[in-house]
Amino acid sequence: MSFRSTHTFRPVILDDVRGAQKMLAGVARMTAMEGSRHLSRLVGAPVRFKCENLQRTGSFKLRGAYVRISGLRPEERAAGVVAASAGNHAQGVALASSLLGVRSTVFMPVGAPLPKVAATREYGADVRLHGQVIEETLEAAEEYARETGAVFIHPFDHPDIIAGQGTVGLEILEQCPEVRTIVVGIGGGGLAAGIAVAVKALRPDVRVVGVQAEGAAAYPPSLAAGHPVSVDAPVTMADGIKVGRPGDVPFKIIGDLVDEVRTVSEDALSSALLLCLERAKLVVEPAGAAPVAALLSDPESFRGPVVAVLSGGNVDPLLLQRLLRHGMAAAGRYLSLRLRLTDRPGALAALLGSLSVLDANVLDVSHVRTDPRLGLTEAEVELQLETKGPEHCEEVATALRGAGYTVAVTG
Repeated sequence: MSFRSTHTFRPVILDDVRGAQKMLAGVARMTAMEGSRHLSRLVGAPVRFKCENLQRTGSFKLRGAYVRISGLRPEERAAGVVAASAGNHAQGVALASSLLGVRSTVFMPVGAPLPKVAATREYGADVRLHGQVIEETLEAAEEYARETGAVFIHPFDHPDIIAGQGTVGLEILEQCPEVRTIVVGIGGGGLAAGIAVAVKALRPDVRVVGVQAEGAAAYPPSLAAGHPVSVDAPVTMADGIKVGRPGDVPFKIIGDLVDEVRTVSEDALSSALLLCLERAKLVVEPAGAAPVAALLSDPESFRGPVVAVLSGGNVDPLLLQRLLRHGMAAAGRYLSLRLRLTDRPGALAALLGSLSVLDANVLDVSHVRTDPRLGLTEAEVELQLETKGPEHCEEVATALRGAGYTVAVTG
């Protein structure tokens, strides 16, 4: 995802964020802050979640969209607004526009998750599916803006958007005044920039740490170069922070105010999402779990109390199913095996009995008896097992080999 701004904007200051907070009163919720005992033990200090996944529309995006659209002149409102998004920004713009009585058109990729498309329509937007990738969708939205005069609502590269997102920072300081470190995911940079503006103006001692997915980390090379640079074909499951180029406005703020930008692996993202579900009972999308992934990856490097911003919870159910399986595998709690056994009555039952003794839960079994690779008396079984952790995985594989099975661990 790559969004490029062609305008020069004024800087964003604390007064802008405070003004946005007044504007959002009664519109955006002050989302809950929940403690995490598990992460607190790992970090050695209190860790709390700022639950923007529980915000209206399921993410922080409503804040910036509402402030941006509120600031339009009457003639601009009359022309309507347009946005391009695969999910969270689309829903934020749709709801904000409906609340303000402004007509909205949202372009989404053809392959956008159906629940996100349906939610955007339900919030009142005219949804138009265009393009296979977000760049094509963006071009269609910009062309629509040129043809109709509708105002293009950028997802992160505008002072009003950043001021709106910065209200998350004001709430953090109010809800957790003793905070020492704030960890927040970064895509284009609007949320991190807004939080940094608010927090550093009031509490310059608080450390702000940004987190990007390794496969879509445009900020580290951009900060090193001193200007925004693009990452070609960013790849990550965290589509909410899958942005190929930093925004010009947030880049300057992040370069000046954010203390550090870290990257996390896909395995860390899935493990973090699984932790949020199991330990905190919170549904969080991969982008929203990025701060948790950073804490899991290097817990002792964070000074507490720590607040991790869970930026969104809009995850497609089918993707969630895959992510949970990936997260279980990354945590050593999911084991895939391929093994051969003698093709005789009772052989499969004996194998499953052995797994029962080993306390491994069988999730799926594929039993192949006719394959050119197999001998006349052989059968092949593929197993997907739920286990108790890495040591249990090794115990299961070792025991099966000891029982005479030829075992290949496939995942």
